[in-house]
Amino acid sequence: MLTKVFPFLDWFKEYDLVSFRTDLISGITVALVLIPQSMAYAQLAGLPPYYGLYASFLPPMVAALFGSSRQLATGPVAVVSLMTAASLEPLATAGSPGYIAYAILLALTVGAFQLALGILRLGLVVNFLSHPVVNGFTNAAAIIIASSQLSKIFGVSVDKAAHHYETIMRVVQSAWHYTHWPTLGMGALAFGIMYGLRRVSPKIPNVLVAVIITTLLSWATGFQHNRTVDISAIQIPEIRNMVKNFNRSIALIPSLSEERTEVNKALDAANRNHDLIGVLNAEHEINVLTMNMERVNDEIYKSRGPIRNMLFEGVEQADGSLKFYLRNELPEGMKGDGRTWRIKIGNSELKTNQLFMIGGGLVVGVVPKGIPSLSMPKVDMGVILHLLPYAAIISLLGFMEAISIAKAMAAKTGQRLDPNQELIGQGLGNILGAMGKSYPVSGSFSRSAVNLQSGAVTGLSSVFTSLVVVIALLFFTPLLYHLPQPVLAAVIMMAVIGLINVSGFVHAWEAQWYDGAIAIVSFLCTLVFAPHLDRGIMIGVALSLFVYLYKSMRPKMAFLSRDQDQALRCATDHGLKECEYIAMLRFDGPLFFANSSYLEDQIADIMARKRKLKHIILVSNGINDIDASGEETLSLLVDRIRSANIDVSLSGVNETVMKVLKRTHFLEKIGANHLYPTMEKAVQSIHAETHKDGKEEVCPLLTVCHLTPEIL
Repeated sequence: MLTKVFPFLDWFKEYDLVSFRTDLISGITVALVLIPQSMAYAQLAGLPPYYGLYASFLPPMVAALFGSSRQLATGPVAVVSLMTAASLEPLATAGSPGYIAYAILLALTVGAFQLALGILRLGLVVNFLSHPVVNGFTNAAAIIIASSQLSKIFGVSVDKAAHHYETIMRVVQSAWHYTHWPTLGMGALAFGIMYGLRRVSPKIPNVLVAVIITTLLSWATGFQHNRTVDISAIQIPEIRNMVKNFNRSIALIPSLSEERTEVNKALDAANRNHDLIGVLNAEHEINVLTMNMERVNDEIYKSRGPIRNMLFEGVEQADGSLKFYLRNELPEGMKGDGRTWRIKIGNSELKTNQLFMIGGGLVVGVVPKGIPSLSMPKVDMGVILHLLPYAAIISLLGFMEAISIAKAMAAKTGQRLDPNQELIGQGLGNILGAMGKSYPVSGSFSRSAVNLQSGAVTGLSSVFTSLVVVIALLFFTPLLYHLPQPVLAAVIMMAVIGLINVSGFVHAWEAQWYDGAIAIVSFLCTLVFAPHLDRGIMIGVALSLFVYLYKSMRPKMAFLSRDQDQALRCATDHGLKECEYIAMLRFDGPLFFANSSYLEDQIADIMARKRKLKHIILVSNGINDIDASGEETLSLLVDRIRSANIDVSLSGVNETVMKVLKRTHFLEKIGANHLYPTMEKAVQSIHAETHKDGKEEVCPLLTVCHLTPEIL
């Protein structure tokens, strides 16, 4: 019982020094992969890179301690990071203090949702996400993730558009206008190192090697090159007005946001007090404020674009300072410093006395030393209610990814896996992680594979992984300063290549064409609606449920005849004749309120079609359940069939259905002599009586009778 609450106690049965050494080596190996990956995924989530490290020291340890898998490596992953960004971008600007607070709160919400599912033993709820839906979404997400890194690879900055494909078009246009070649070269070098080492030996930590080499190169060559200058250093008269217009638009955002917050509070109060007039007034004010914010954002976009697209050349002065001129427009006799300079501009006001000029590539920069203080995130129910749909999707997607990985590893190790316990582990990992400034995490396929290949015996390897991350945060953060941003982008792009699975579409289509169609529709909708990724998933889930309901309402109905192997099979599928006097109808599915009328229609059709019909055998092997509507339909059918001077019997009724038929006295109505244990027994008992005085020379229920080509 104690091991159910604390699964890690079971690790130490027959544990020895050799196992300890193996777990230690595995933990260190995974950490070497985790540190650069986590920083890259944090960027993908819209957070400063070092928040990936914060998400890597508590969640892996806690998830391992309370989960059932001994090799599953938990931490930041690509899809969950992308979903985090998609859920938070409508609420705050990426990287802002508010955005970070929401990300931490999202981790808490995801963890609470997963923990509740695990405690309530509701792990099966993940089945609502069918494999075709997940495959379609995952492939689309891989493309979205990879393409979202193009701006960092080319060294350009663009405003995000309403749709992801529009943002990519802006990136392409900006890269066509200007590409920072050292940035592109650094990204290409990282790609080359990782790909080359992966081909040489999968055991080599290719990500770590790429990070070390490019970071050293960045430090040695001065990859980052920035200056802070007064606006007077820029020798373009109109720049002052351009900055002024931008700052004026930016200054309107905080007041509009505060006003909308107050109106939202008024709306909540009106809803609580059932004040209809107050609700309508508040909703009107919100709509007006929303329109004003959209107008202001449009003004910001129009004023920021020209500033961002300005390219300058620097001319060094006698005192060592720089004056900046438009590129290729230097006055005669002046020589530039050989760099292309840009004004760093984002979502905050530009200080005219401290303009930040970028003359090189972007690096990670300062990573705060030490582990973050543990504290409970500030709970805002309004924000939680907004985040709840995203939290549910992230929870289910993250858990499906984690449990799929865990099952694959359990199949190799022979370990017993408990999905609900895994939910508890993942939930506690996210909850306690949120207290340590983490954003949502899940099980990682690549790092779990490394953990398994390294020979990890128990979850203690994940504990060692967490300890290595803590050591890195305490002592080695200065070494990360010069890590180039395009290298992190390359790490992400290399990682998501493994998410692309075209064969999944083919497999789904081969299994059932509608499963293939669902996968394709989920894929296309996710791409089209990005960054609103939840819409693609919801459409896929809705289609899956529709197909399920349709199949349940119209289950497979087979009219049986004797096949060449002497088995009774579907006459239509195998091109067989049907008996004129006996109709053997197999109903493949539960008989309930949604499909009982379908059975009625099929019976009525065969009665109208077969004029010589004397007996109907309802083969019930496929009816695994029956409700009141289904039983009532059977009872009415018995009356209707017998009133037409046709007899009716049932064969192969299972115990669950039989209990219902006994309780409702249906068995008394149809008669015990009209119930047969098997369809073969039914044919043997009924055949002679039904064929007496008949003209059927060969009965298709006894002998193979194929349809002639003319009939076919």
